[in-house]
Amino acid sequence: MHFNVISKVLGLLLMVFSLTLLTPIVVATIYDEQTHAAFLLSFAITFSLGVLMWLPFSRQRAELRSRDGFLITVMFWVELALVGALPFVLSESLQLSITDAVFESMSGLTTTGATVITGLDLLPKSILYYRQQLQWLGGIGIVVIAVAIMPMLGVGGMQLYRAETPGPVKDNKLTPRITETAKALFFIYLGLTVACMLAYWLAGMTFFDAIGHSFSTVAIGGFSTHDASMGYFDGNTTIVGICIFFMIVSGLNFGLHYYAFVRKSLTHYLRNPEAKLYLQMLLTGSILVTGYLIWNGTYGTGESIYHGIFQLVSIMTTTGFTTDDFSIWPTFLPFLMLFLSFFGACANSTGGGIKVGRMLILAKQSLREIYRLIHPNALFPIKIRNRSVPEKITNAIWAFFGVYLAVYYLMVLLLLASGLDYVTSWSATAATLNNLGPGLGDVAAHYGNINIFAKWILCIGMLLGRLEIFTLLVLFTPMFWRR
Repeated sequence: MHFNVISKVLGLLLMVFSLTLLTPIVVATIYDEQTHAAFLLSFAITFSLGVLMWLPFSRQRAELRSRDGFLITVMFWVELALVGALPFVLSESLQLSITDAVFESMSGLTTTGATVITGLDLLPKSILYYRQQLQWLGGIGIVVIAVAIMPMLGVGGMQLYRAETPGPVKDNKLTPRITETAKALFFIYLGLTVACMLAYWLAGMTFFDAIGHSFSTVAIGGFSTHDASMGYFDGNTTIVGICIFFMIVSGLNFGLHYYAFVRKSLTHYLRNPEAKLYLQMLLTGSILVTGYLIWNGTYGTGESIYHGIFQLVSIMTTTGFTTDDFSIWPTFLPFLMLFLSFFGACANSTGGGIKVGRMLILAKQSLREIYRLIHPNALFPIKIRNRSVPEKITNAIWAFFGVYLAVYYLMVLLLLASGLDYVTSWSATAATLNNLGPGLGDVAAHYGNINIFAKWILCIGMLLGRLEIFTLLVLFTPMFWRR
């Protein structure tokens, strides 16, 4: 383990992140707000910590190993959540406790969208902008973006990319060099953000709201600048339609977006099995939710279509925007939508959940085991687009699925032990582990009223979900620390 180089990399990344604390100061200046001191002090603390970690080892050069990459990834997300909480703690307009500030920071960076803050419409614009920016940075994964600067440090970046990138197959690269891969992902992400922002602005949002909501839409985060979330724009169906479109697009594999740009074609989206299943599930789920709302008489036909499609897409993609309080819908629907959030979005997207690609392979493997009962000696290879899936991948996915469920129910039990009721515990765990945000019961509106122990458990859940379980759990195995 190259601890000197690890400290050097973490220090540099921390210094880079500190620069993002300066942009809210520009917003505060534009809107004549008195929040400059909180962000300036946060910048000074963060940058100084980065220098202290980087300077003693600035001349160290070594190739990162896989274990180094895992440790850097986890440590960076943890330290980022801690320093990211500084503006929330130091801001006089919020007066958040350390627990609440870390919770809000972790929620933003992991693109969960669970919040402990109320009265958003009355907060300074700089604070609102900062929350949205946290989600935008976390969406693509700061670690993935940062691998573009690894050659400057004399260390390789592929280990970081493998540790951070979500999805069942982490060794695939869009381009031969990892630096070019990171750049490609970043510019696709940036392009989608700009397109979403312009669409929102032209549809009637203020420029400030357009920027903020484009950040959280493309990041599949769910933070809003208004307490009513997207319901604030309830009369503007164009804005809601734009939001639905970009949530769906952001939930697709970013590799597909890259190939669409390079080949100037969209046909490969429909040829990709994961993308097809993802779109089919969104369509089927929308029809089911809308139909049930109409049949139950919750809304009229038009409103049922409007709210049903939006909420299904928002929750399954793990974005977490709301147009209405879906927790009071007929009991079947809230639980159905939270169940679909376990499927989440596609691999290599900004979404959370187990991922549709993994679920597809699990389904195929389950069918194979049923076929083997009928024909014990037959060979039934699992194929995706006529290519056999290696046995090691299917085994890894089953292991991931089992550990995911074990972690999920452990968190539920811990929340029950803290005094929360079952519906709140079940939904809060699903909402944080799947990086979704809104839940049911006591966390339907916000997470501010639950106990401190529960908030820290949910913070761990958000980090586990963002790093897809194994990246964090591997640090707790004795083998990881052996020479």
